[in-house]
Amino acid sequence: MAALVHAAQLLEFHKTQAKKTEADTDELHQWLEEAPHEPPSASPPHSPILCGWESQLLETGFLGIFLCPLWTLSRLPQHTPTSRIVLWGFRWLIFRIMLGAGLIKIRGDRCWRDLTCMDFHYETQPVPNPVAYYLHHSPWWFHRFETLSNHFIELLVPFFLFLGRRACIIHGALQILFQAILIVSGNLSFLNWLTMVPSLACFDDATLGFLFPSGPGSLKDRVLQMQREIRGARPKPRFGSVVRRAANVSLGILLAWLSVPVVLNLLSSRQVMNTHFNSLHIVNTYGAFGSITKERTEVILQGTASPNASAPDAVWEDYEFKCKPGDPSRRPCLISPYHYRLDWLMWFAAFQTYEHNDWILHLAGKLLASDAEALSLLAHNPFASRPPPRWVRGEHYRYKFSRPGGRHAAEGKWWVRKRIGAYFPPLSLEELRPYFRDRGWPLPQPL
Repeated sequence: MAALVHAAQLLEFHKTQAKKTEADTDELHQWLEEAPHEPPSASPPHSPILCGWESQLLETGFLGIFLCPLWTLSRLPQHTPTSRIVLWGFRWLIFRIMLGAGLIKIRGDRCWRDLTCMDFHYETQPVPNPVAYYLHHSPWWFHRFETLSNHFIELLVPFFLFLGRRACIIHGALQILFQAILIVSGNLSFLNWLTMVPSLACFDDATLGFLFPSGPGSLKDRVLQMQREIRGARPKPRFGSVVRRAANVSLGILLAWLSVPVVLNLLSSRQVMNTHFNSLHIVNTYGAFGSITKERTEVILQGTASPNASAPDAVWEDYEFKCKPGDPSRRPCLISPYHYRLDWLMWFAAFQTYEHNDWILHLAGKLLASDAEALSLLAHNPFASRPPPRWVRGEHYRYKFSRPGGRHAAEGKWWVRKRIGAYFPPLSLEELRPYFRDRGWPLPQPL
């Protein structure tokens, strides 16, 4: 009798789940039909996420143009010393990067003010690495020390730039050390490596001289000789030097003018981060982790070859991304300074719904067609050497680091996950074709 009751309960559960899936699917289908149509385009959807380091790379590269002479390839060109305007352009850049990051934290999430943000950061950052697993389990007092140190580096140290040579050198050393610590503790793309570049402008020849050999005829010896000659006499201005000086002065005026809205943004209580105020994108506002998520959620994409997605015996298999958490037993990756953009976008998508991230349905359509380019962005395709899946769905999970020495860690699991619910219900390629067509996206062609 107990077996019959259990079987009846199981049958009722499957019916309930089937009705829920059908309702979710109907809701998605209605959204697909009512979604606003965009003008036809031959390219796939572009992500609305603009990573801050992309603008930072543009600005750093632009300033780098003015570091070297315009028309000489000499290893040690004469009469063309690096302009102080360019050096201060780099110092102004690192000042804005660090102070902007510090202010957005203090003004943003309360956990930065009560010193608890580092209790969550290592577990919830975009793409954790193996070191983050162990740092997450540090004592509470260590996390408080980390948060205070972060505020010191980002809110106070930037002003060392204006306190003389020694303070400027200390600023550069602390910022490079800080970025090195961030590289070790997370996969923040090439952001930290890039942030080291303007910090190099804090060091002069005397500070970096020990890095170069000092024998007769060496590069260091030649530089010292050139500096003695410049002090002893004033060379006649050359045409190239005049042109370069005029270009540098123009650069300084341009940077000062474009910095006005950036400074106003820093002073504003409604500060925005990682944006620009001009079409040139060469003087931008920066910031990172203005708010910290307290729980980590992930979207897991799954496919099945079953003709009926609602069937109880349908076998759903996970697609594995190259770096973002998926299989709880897979060790967190170590990829810095490389950047897996799709993995980052999946991190952003987990905060919202598929309505806010139409690109994820575009990806689902590509997976249903076993598109080679889309699959090249993944680490594991469960349907390799097999026909494409008939259905693809998105599942929403909550992830937490396993506890060192605990049961899950003993089983070889780095993560413990629990299902939250469906992110988007099962979709077939035929159901997505009208959506692709309306958006002007190329229709996926199954292999």
